[in-house]
Amino acid sequence: MVNVHVGVDNHRAIMTHIDLALQELLATTGASRVTLRQEVPGDYAFPVTHEAHVPGAPSLGEERTVDLKAQPVVLELQKGHQVVQDDCRAAFDDPAFHRMLETYGGLAAQIVTPIFKAGRLVAIVSLHQLGTPRHWTEEEAAAAAQTADRVAGLL
Repeated sequence: MVNVHVGVDNHRAIMTHIDLALQELLATTGASRVTLRQEVPGDYAFPVTHEAHVPGAPSLGEERTVDLKAQPVVLELQKGHQVVQDDCRAAFDDPAFHRMLETYGGLAAQIVTPIFKAGRLVAIVSLHQLGTPRHWTEEEAAAAAQTADRVAGLL
């Protein structure tokens, strides 16, 4: 069973297609959680607008304490890079990054893929493994990129 969080401002048909894409990525990879963060008006940069997660994995739908604009992963995304981390704790020394790992439920490994429109970062697809690090395969990184492409076509 997969739990899904849906933002309230989106059209129902698009939500269904986006949610399906996230659920399929979660099922394909066996990860803990998949989120879509979108650039939307407001004070918080890139809130989670869609999410799929396995039972027991905490939702990030209402989380607003992490300043994503200053996170090293987002800085890499802004350069157009997909970020693949097998062991998040070893990825960066930044204290704010390590606080984020705990806030996000013990984030241990992730694949984070940017979505650009007109040269601007407008959304982020994140695939999370909680608890223990894991090695992401090239196929899983490609699946995350394909999901981001699919979602980009729906935005």
